[in-house]
Amino acid sequence: MRELPHTHSCFVCGESNAAGLRLRFETDGRVVQTRFRPRPEHIGFKGVMHGGLIATVLDEIMVWACIVGTRKFPFCAELKVRFMSRVQPGAEVIASGELSANRKNRIFEAKAMLRSLSGASLAEATGKYLPIKAGEVSEMAADFIGDASWVLGRAAGN
Repeated sequence: MRELPHTHSCFVCGESNAAGLRLRFETDGRVVQTRFRPRPEHIGFKGVMHGGLIATVLDEIMVWACIVGTRKFPFCAELKVRFMSRVQPGAEVIASGELSANRKNRIFEAKAMLRSLSGASLAEATGKYLPIKAGEVSEMAADFIGDASWVLGRAAGN
């Protein structure tokens, strides 16, 4: 597994975002994953992680799965999440995602799952993603910490 780059400002992976989750993602070249322990401030209802934060984590992992699979940076056009079981603060979970289809480099489809350490399915998602224009990627890549060119290809160096 190889660690993926992260940014300064992103809510999910941003190193400098005090309100963020500060997650780190890794990949085997196909599947992207992260381990995550929700904190008490991530609750919606008492003792349950907020569904919007679960959706955010699943979206982010699908973005990275698209990047790994296509070497293009995308944004979400459609996100569907199915919640199967509550996620409790303090309980470590594993999120994983992968590219499921590349429609002529115009639309990427991805899937993701959030599981407990015992393997129980907590939530799953599918998404459709559109590639960001090359000129906009270089501006975004400036926020990365370290060299992102290995995963973004030439787009990171523009």
